[in-house]
Amino acid sequence: MTALYDEIGRSYAGKRQSDPRIGAAIERAIAGCKSILNVGAGTGSYEPRSRIVVAVEPSSTMIAQRPPGAAPVVQARAEALPFPNRSFDAVLGILTVHHWKDQVKGFSECDRVARSKVVFLTNDFDVCAKFWLFDYFPELLRADRHIFPSLTRFEHAFGAIQSIAVPIPADCVDGFLGAYWKRPGAYLERNVRDSISTFSKVGNIDSQLAHLENDILSGEWERRYYGLQNLSELDLGYRIVISTERVGQ
Repeated sequence: MTALYDEIGRSYAGKRQSDPRIGAAIERAIAGCKSILNVGAGTGSYEPRSRIVVAVEPSSTMIAQRPPGAAPVVQARAEALPFPNRSFDAVLGILTVHHWKDQVKGFSECDRVARSKVVFLTNDFDVCAKFWLFDYFPELLRADRHIFPSLTRFEHAFGAIQSIAVPIPADCVDGFLGAYWKRPGAYLERNVRDSISTFSKVGNIDSQLAHLENDILSGEWERRYYGLQNLSELDLGYRIVISTERVGQ
């Protein structure tokens, strides 16, 4: 996965910006925690500015795009965090767990270095599987569904968890997979797809792109998904998962 992001991550800083509404939900989840370890930190989206933060990121390409003033970063992997036990009040992971080579080990490491909380933004694919995008690109669902951990897997790793739904606003500024649910034409843009790792895992999709474009131009997409027209946000399965029960403590 490090090699993947060294290749595709070159444009991440442009399209993957913090959305303030999602950021506010993350801030509420880490309330009361003064020191944060941001695991799989990427270019630094959603890193709290008012706390002591240390970032961990394996990809040198992503590290190079971190902005001036971003938290100090250590090049390392979730499966081998180079910190003593209980080093941070909270461990934070934003859309990262599905990229880990060994999720069990990564969970164990996050639990080990956290004193109070472990907080993840992830996706519940039992919900996300209904997303219209997979009607056009079913290979995207096949690529991601098996690598996103279920909520049950989080429970197995951490014991009792709290799961908070994070509806995605129609004008979401963070360009992850579900961000453009109301703006289908965005998925036709190469630079948008280049900032979504799932698209890098599938083969040639020219025919699927042509199908989507034709449906947009003909009005078929709008007719088929007319129920989305009056929505300002949509539940696509994105969840904040919070563990306050330290398994190894």
